[in-house]
Amino acid sequence: MRQTNQTQVTEFFLLGLSDNPHNQQLLFILFLGVYLVTVVGNLLLMSLVQADSLLHTPMYFFLCNLSLADLCFSTNIVPQALVHLLSRKKVISFTRCAAQLLLFLIFGGTQCALLAVMSYDRYAAICNPLHYPSIMTWRVCAQLAVGSWTSGILVSVVDTSFTLKLPYTGSNSIAHFFCEAPALLSLASTDTWTSEMAIFLMGVVLLLLPVSLILVSYGHIIVTVVRMKSAAGRLKAFSTCGSHLVVVILFYVSGIVTYMTPKSSKEQKKLVSVFYAMVTPMLNPLIYSLRNKDMKGALRKVATRNFPCRLGNCH
Repeated sequence: MRQTNQTQVTEFFLLGLSDNPHNQQLLFILFLGVYLVTVVGNLLLMSLVQADSLLHTPMYFFLCNLSLADLCFSTNIVPQALVHLLSRKKVISFTRCAAQLLLFLIFGGTQCALLAVMSYDRYAAICNPLHYPSIMTWRVCAQLAVGSWTSGILVSVVDTSFTLKLPYTGSNSIAHFFCEAPALLSLASTDTWTSEMAIFLMGVVLLLLPVSLILVSYGHIIVTVVRMKSAAGRLKAFSTCGSHLVVVILFYVSGIVTYMTPKSSKEQKKLVSVFYAMVTPMLNPLIYSLRNKDMKGALRKVATRNFPCRLGNCH
């Protein structure tokens, strides 16, 4: 649907990833499977941490916050994308689009901050093990978690305000499968330089600053681990950081490509968006669970307690 040049757009048409009906059916099946794994995986991870007292530590506290952000992040995008894959009229109202953009940035920004906080937690645990309990108290953990969510909200409000204050009176066809700031700015009926610079600066705050903190933390961690005399100690230290480092690389590389590289093509950014909007929230709980002995142990305990006969523990 097109609007006249004098009329503010009241709805957008999402072009999606493909206009081929067969491809849309395949994408629906794929995205539905990914979303179900995302929901089950993140809910299971949070439930295991809640159920096992051995997991009531700062690292798993932050991991639960990350899982919650992942779950909300994916839920804000994927159900709408699934509906549109089966619909002929892929329309979203301006209000719904604004809400999706706001929530997308809140949960995405929170993820950025939490990953940086988790790297600091690993730094404190490995580089200052004797002082770790006094450094990462529950009060500090709560403050860091609240600060992460607050930073996501603040950045989201700024980016959303600079995006939605622009006049949209021309085309209302978004070359994307959800409402994202770069895709919306391309439809604005005026110069977008100020808004683009504001979003870029927020990207620096939300992406590059946390990445810098992560690099500094892991620099200290690597130096400390290399100096360890015990091979078993080095292996244990690296294993506790491996999962987090994999998640950091997956999330930040895709985010930087989208928000910090303006010359990237629309199709490239769209594909990258699929990765961090759908794939990364699914992979996070899998990566942490499969690479973590504590999580595997908690899962076995829960399974043994709830299904003893099936595990051969009947008397």
